[in-house]
Amino acid sequence: MHILHVVGARPNFMKAAPVHRALGEKGHQQTLIHTGQHYDTQMSEVFFEQLAMPNPDENLNVGSESHAQQTAAIMSRFEPVVLERNPDLVLVYGDVNSTVAAALVCSKLGVRFGHVEAGLRSYDRGMPEEINRLVTDQLADLLFTPSADGNQNLLKEGIPAEKMYFVGNVMIDTLVQLLPQAEVVFHKLRGDLSLESFGLVTLHRPSNVDEESVFLPLLRVLDKLSEYLVLIFPVHPRTRARWSDHLKRCNRNIRIVDPMGYLEFLALQKHAQLVITDSGGIQEEATYLRVPCFTLRHNTERPVTVDVGTNLLIGNDWALLESEFKKTLDGHRRLGSVPPLWDGSASIRIAEVLSC
Repeated sequence: MHILHVVGARPNFMKAAPVHRALGEKGHQQTLIHTGQHYDTQMSEVFFEQLAMPNPDENLNVGSESHAQQTAAIMSRFEPVVLERNPDLVLVYGDVNSTVAAALVCSKLGVRFGHVEAGLRSYDRGMPEEINRLVTDQLADLLFTPSADGNQNLLKEGIPAEKMYFVGNVMIDTLVQLLPQAEVVFHKLRGDLSLESFGLVTLHRPSNVDEESVFLPLLRVLDKLSEYLVLIFPVHPRTRARWSDHLKRCNRNIRIVDPMGYLEFLALQKHAQLVITDSGGIQEEATYLRVPCFTLRHNTERPVTVDVGTNLLIGNDWALLESEFKKTLDGHRRLGSVPPLWDGSASIRIAEVLSC
């Protein structure tokens, strides 16, 4: 069977890498298409290197545009690739614009495709990712879900149960595989950053980093919290440029650093006292690592991380953030448990389904 993978952004790479490897072990012919949605070295190339993924067979080089322009560009450049390569099945990952663009192309061409990480819902259509998830799942021929709530969501939306496969979380496959390497990396990081006890901050959603009325009060709260615990804050170049003057005035216990590769970030996440984030994937990783996670969002498409794992939704309640932060430092850590099938073998289960 000829399987074509579509990736475009950092989260896609972590999800596709173990699936690509598992399908290779089954002997399938594979093609890897990078849309170029994340296109610079820090956001793309270093991830391919660390995940030991092969170089893409093609890069569509769409770059950064508005949602509509980017989705349209991917569709127009991806369609001739599908026609030329003629795969038996296309696999799309996650919920980025590359995902829904490829889904639309495949559906219109009558090419079968599967969605890895199907069924996740925040029930917030103000999030572009939610629209991508809804459209992709309605069109997909095969839906591989990471948690049981995904199957329940799909059933509510009228999708036939025979299309669904509860396989577990492929991001955890990558984490399990690379955690030993991350531990080696941590010894160097600890020396370079003079680390003992620390917390980790990662923010990228426009609702948190673009609006002055949100980001500056949040930055003041983080500055205050850093008096109790050093905070490592990898900042996206766009965010850093916009708020450079404010970031420079922060307490020296907030360590502003450049975006990191997967191994470096995983190493810090594993050893952090706590994580403050607005990322979906980091909610999952923190749950697996049993690290308390405070999510600066009002909802999550990964409720299992709250119901079972270590995640707590904070929204923009800075008083709650400060209270939970201090409780954690006082020893009241939320340890949670690891959700079912988050065992490092989700990609193997996908390969078995596709090899039947």
